[in-house]
Amino acid sequence: MIYPGGCYCSSVRYEVNVQSATETRTSICHCRSCKKFFGTGFGLTTKVPKNSFRITQGSLKEHISDNGATVLCREFCERCGTGILEYGKESASKFRYIMTGTFDNPGEFPPEGEFFCKEREQWMPEIHNIFHKREIHD
Repeated sequence: MIYPGGCYCSSVRYEVNVQSATETRTSICHCRSCKKFFGTGFGLTTKVPKNSFRITQGSLKEHISDNGATVLCREFCERCGTGILEYGKESASKFRYIMTGTFDNPGEFPPEGEFFCKEREQWMPEIHNIFHKREIHD
């Protein structure tokens, strides 16, 4: 199945091509880095195999930083700034973590888990029936 997506201004378009959504995993992240990048109380990304992702229009700008836990690469639209994907140094050859809200139909990717729950904002309730990890490797 092909799952299309893109940025806010439509300069960047992409496709994720997987046999089924079961090849993906959507997670909520409560770490400070995600809160800053997403501009919200959490990040929401969908993990996909690296070879399933391709840009079909436009190009991405890359930002690399050391967030203390890993060297993290985030890629975004040069024109409007929409974050499209991220990956850590350890997963760079295998996976891409797509900003779930950039899919044309993000509702097809409900969260399966939460990471860094120890940093969850007090106003955000725990989501039932998914896994919860206080740290990334709990």
